This record gives sequence, C-alpha cells and structure tokens, in this order.
Amino acid sequence: MTYTVTTHPSSLWPSSYGRSAHQQRQAPFLGPRLTSQSPGKDGKPGPPNWGLRRKSGWEAAVKRHNLTKRWLMKIIDEREKNLDDRAYRNIQELENYAENTQSALLYLTLEILGVKDLHADHAASHIGKAQGIVTCLRATPYHGSRRRVFLPMDICMLHGVSQEDFLRKNQDKNVRDVIYDIASQAHLHLKHARSFHKSVPVKAFPAFLQTVALEDYLKKIQRVDFDIFHPSLQQKNTLLPLSLYIQSWRNRY
Repeated sequence: MTYTVTTHPSSLWPSSYGRSAHQQRQAPFLGPRLTSQSPGKDGKPGPPNWGLRRKSGWEAAVKRHNLTKRWLMKIIDEREKNLDDRAYRNIQELENYAENTQSALLYLTLEILGVKDLHADHAASHIGKAQGIVTCLRATPYHGSRRRVFLPMDICMLHGVSQEDFLRKNQDKNVRDVIYDIASQAHLHLKHARSFHKSVPVKAFPAFLQTVALEDYLKKIQRVDFDIFHPSLQQKNTLLPLSLYIQSWRNRY
C-alpha cells in the first residue's frame, strides 16, 4: 500500500531559517544496508549471501502470529536490491525503500497487535517513510567516514552539492539546504501520520511510539541549523525514555 504527499515542505520549518525547500514531491525505508558478502579466493568480496531467504525462521513466525507473508518478502526483496550500496537517485527512491522495509515492518507489527484498520495502515506508511529518511540522515556522518554518501542525488544536484562536499564535511549553506529539504520531507510524513490520530485504534499506538524519537532528532537538527555533522546530533537524549512514557500514558504517538 502506498500513499502520496503533495504538500510543499517549506511550511514545516520557521521561515526565519530562510531555506529554499524542494518542490512538491510525491511520497510513494531505510535501515542499515545489507552487505553480507563472503570474500572470494582472491580476497575480494564474493557474491552476496542469499541466506536471507532461508525459510525456517520467518515461516515459523508467519504461522505462529498469522502474519501476511507478502510484507516479509517485501522487506527481503528490497534489501536484496540495495546490496550494491549506491546512492538514491531521488527522494522517491528513498521513500520507496522505506515503504517496502520500515513501513512493511510496521504493517507486520500491527498484525501482531491484532489491528486491521485502514487509518492505522495509512499512518504506518507515513511513519515508515519518516523513519527511513531520518535513518538516512543520521547515518550520513558514519557513511561519510567510510567514503560513502546515500543522500538523494536529485536534491543534492538541485543545490549544487556534490558527494565530495559531504565527504569533506562541508558546512556551507547549500549543503545545509540539502539537509533541510530531506528533513522537511520526514517532518511532513510525521505530520501526516499524526493527522490520523483520532481515527487510529488505540490498540495500534504502541507500534507508532517511534515517532517520539523521530521528532526528537528532527528538532535537534533544526536547532543546529541543519548541520548534519554537528556533534550534538550524535549525543543520546537521556530524557527520551520519559518522553516515550508520557506519550504512551497520554495514548498518543
């Protein structure tokens, strides 16, 4: 299931930041990419390890919890397609990856909780995309230290930013504009997910509490003017567990 977002992201952050957000985008996951490759005889990486498709573990889970096999296969298939570790061509490609992995995982979580509701599925789709985008942003400093950049190329080109700018930890305004645009899209998905709050069954809320951590990161990156390499972004928020408890107690996500 895929949902679209057409709201312009420029309205998501205070105008005082003066950021020029990307134009309207269609919002059709992102976790650590799988790089399970065994070295060949010459010491170079061999073919990918396709052990992901072993049935013993996930088939047992499907039967035990009466899960939809399709969501598990989407996660596996999407991860396999991303074994080449290339940058996303555009924001839609990143969102598609998020939908087929993070959102699919949320659909499975809802099934385990016994929730079958269209509004909950809609919220899960947006939360999964927000999670994928935020994960991509948070991992940028780490990936840069390994000479890799996975940020959407279309937004980078829009602001005249190259991968080398991120590898050198460039903090110019155009680099921050790239981060602003990407973070705005995550913020937009989070906003849309919460717009269904009154329609989503309370039983589904535990599956969506990750929104607390997503919002925390987006607020932190806003406070440092979208400097993706700012040291504060790598620090843990010791009050996050309390925020999670409060949201859970209030029956909100």
